[in-house]
Amino acid sequence: MKPELDIYGVFIPTLALLALAAYLLSIILRRLLDRIGFYKLVWHRPLFDMALLVSLLAGLVEAADKVTL
Repeated sequence: MKPELDIYGVFIPTLALLALAAYLLSIILRRLLDRIGFYKLVWHRPLFDMALLVSLLAGLVEAADKVTL
């Protein structure tokens, strides 16, 4: 994984882009889990949502580390 991406002369940290992607994925997953009623089984919803976001970010970082650009 590159430490930063150069987009027309603007250097953007790769982790920031991956965090944004993880956040967008977590929004989709939260809506899906809410629609199917999964949150009735969850004790502390904000804690679960934060753990979901961190897990998605970790997965994206690992996936980006495997890909060579």
